[in-house]
Amino acid sequence: MSNSADKYNFGMIGLGTMGRNLLLNMADHGVAGAGYDKDASKGALLEEEGKNTKVKGFSDVKEFTASLTSPKAIMMLVPAGKIVDSVIEELLPYLDKGDILIDGGNSHFTDTNRRVEYLESKGFHFFGMGISGGEEGARRGPSMMPGGDKEAYNVMKPILESIAAKVEGAPCVTYIGPGAAGHFVKMVHNGIEYGLMQLLAETYEVMQRGLQLKNEEIHQVFIKWNEGRLQSFLMEVTRDIFGYIAPGSDHLLLDDIKDEAKSKGTGKWTSQVAMDLMAPIPTIDTAVSMRDLSKYKSLREKADQIYNQSSLALDVDKEAFLTELEQAFYFSMVLSYAQGLHLLSKASEEFGYDLKLDEIAKIWRGGCIIRSGFLNEIYNAFQKAPALPHLLLDEAVAALIKESLPGMRSVVSKSTAVGIAIPAYTASLSYFDAFKSGRMPSNLVQAQRDYFGAHTYELIGKEGVFHTQWVEKI
Repeated sequence: MSNSADKYNFGMIGLGTMGRNLLLNMADHGVAGAGYDKDASKGALLEEEGKNTKVKGFSDVKEFTASLTSPKAIMMLVPAGKIVDSVIEELLPYLDKGDILIDGGNSHFTDTNRRVEYLESKGFHFFGMGISGGEEGARRGPSMMPGGDKEAYNVMKPILESIAAKVEGAPCVTYIGPGAAGHFVKMVHNGIEYGLMQLLAETYEVMQRGLQLKNEEIHQVFIKWNEGRLQSFLMEVTRDIFGYIAPGSDHLLLDDIKDEAKSKGTGKWTSQVAMDLMAPIPTIDTAVSMRDLSKYKSLREKADQIYNQSSLALDVDKEAFLTELEQAFYFSMVLSYAQGLHLLSKASEEFGYDLKLDEIAKIWRGGCIIRSGFLNEIYNAFQKAPALPHLLLDEAVAALIKESLPGMRSVVSKSTAVGIAIPAYTASLSYFDAFKSGRMPSNLVQAQRDYFGAHTYELIGKEGVFHTQWVEKI
């Protein structure tokens, strides 16, 4: 790319699909954007796709930074990890105090905390921002979750609001909180996404192997569901996949895809942090585990030969069971959101994020991967009671859960009885049943811990901790 005397309001580092499309989105809203990528062909593609707007690609970092107005505002959209630190170090010689740097990738929140402190100590403004919506969202309007330097966010707010998805006129972006709050919320967003995707996969399994529906019949079910209370982006995605014929064939492309799911780590991070904060999210944990299990193809095939019966067919009335399956999916969808939001609540307390869960639900309603009609119920619940400790305690949500519970129990019991694997469904139901238990059998666990490890226990109605010598010492 050549030198230019023109100045640009915003800089983007990383001109892959997301970076290029975000810059083009900004250009559509009157923002002159410069993009930097060591691969000059990516800068050329940016200019080609944005030929009627003010965008320019650079492959030299000095020329790139010199093209920006002051104070400079630069977003990095590069893979998470050490490469982010490398890009920062490459940039620093060309930045002035007061310049703004944004990490728009899926960085781990602990890395973001470290970078906030490091860059602030050098006089730069920095915030981490989760971005959801994929390629189409970046180009037409994503959901964005910025957290960190609020002063810097306020400077960038007009641009971010202009490019964000809009729902009822409201932009799907808001300041999330200090430090790494934005990246933490995006991580949990991705965890919820894992849970919902696994539930859809298990729904497919039940319809295909249990009800023995043909692909077109399954397609029609997803079409119908997306027109009702299960409406969501992921339901739309699933519907469309069941309508896509492999080029040059008469069958679905889906049928040619290996049953081995990959991941980039954000689901795993969510599970790890949830365990650290003692905020149980078993639906999400199970989704992570099932992606891992899917990779053991040869082991699964050997076990299939040893253990599996010839048929997993359900002996049920199909239409009646599909009604129950719709209830079960709704129930489990609610549980996936509820677990993720409970984790956010715990993190807000632990890390001082002061998260506004109603505002988070509001910006998730458009542009993002987990957008759904149910987010309006979540928004209403936390608008009504900002300090609500758990979504399942909301009166309106409780009514929806009670309505869906019979179908949930039926689907889980009938499917597991014939050997259909629906671990995210069963995890959702077991979590719910334990959550509503006023008294759990954990007293036995504590007694066991005291028996072999002298870990002590507490007694009902008595202050203090106690230890018992459960058997005579030899």
